[in-house]
Amino acid sequence: MFVVDTNILAYAAHDRAAEHAACRSRLSNWTRSPGAWYLTWGIAYEFLRLATHPKIFSRPLSARQAWSFIEAVLASPGAGLLTPGDRHAAVLCSVLDEIPLLAGNIMHDVETVVLMREHGIRRIYTRDTHFHRFSFIETVDPLSE
Repeated sequence: MFVVDTNILAYAAHDRAAEHAACRSRLSNWTRSPGAWYLTWGIAYEFLRLATHPKIFSRPLSARQAWSFIEAVLASPGAGLLTPGDRHAAVLCSVLDEIPLLAGNIMHDVETVVLMREHGIRRIYTRDTHFHRFSFIETVDPLSE
């Protein structure tokens, strides 16, 4: 079980990105596999923000195209969405106590990490080095494997 972060999805969706081929190949393998892997709603919305942003991609997707991409990903056999459960607030408090000086933009990543811990998932595929701050999470950069 693992989580796929926004940047992997964005690179897979945009064929002009230098990382496109590697991320598209990896995502294609995951979507054909029955093994469990996840996104979060936060990751889905962040993908929508990035994929449609004209200052990030020279040919941004329309909102409908970006959502169709997420729908196709979630329709694959092993894909699922992590959502907060009854322990979410307690897990959040635990993470905030364990990791000092969390503030600002990293809070989006905190949401992902809290959901992962709550559901017993340790691995995330990402190019975002901010996840290295969380010792209980294994970050895997699919471009360096």
